Amino acid sequence: ADKGKNYPVKVSGVEIVPDPVERGVPATFKISATTDKNITEGKLVIDVKYWIFNVYSETDDICTKTQCPATSNFELSHSQTLPSITPPGSYTIQMKMLGKHDEELSCISFGFSIGFLAPVALS
Repeated sequence: ADKGKNYPVKVSGVEIVPDPVERGVPATFKISATTDKNITEGKLVIDVKYWIFNVYSETDDICTKTQCPATSNFELSHSQTLPSITPPGSYTIQMKMLGKHDEELSCISFGFSIGFLAPVALS
């Protein structure tokens, strides 16, 4: 993600629930954004790194993550359950929004942590 680039979609906030992320529990990443474009199709490309290692990649139809057409103020939401074997520590996630012709609409990177204590299932 190019911090100096003037992307057509401006990200105004990132919310992670729960924070820190817990293994085996669904985590939701909510991205608040604004645009002056009328986004009717595209892709959301997600890459996750643990230290310097790419550990996960996913590409989704953008209209499954937000209501299309996405105009003015909108929110993208992505949920993921990390396996119980996921190592604790700090991760970096990069999310790219690509338009109809694979042009970059936005690119953000942010960190999240996975706690050292895994939840214990009650029997």
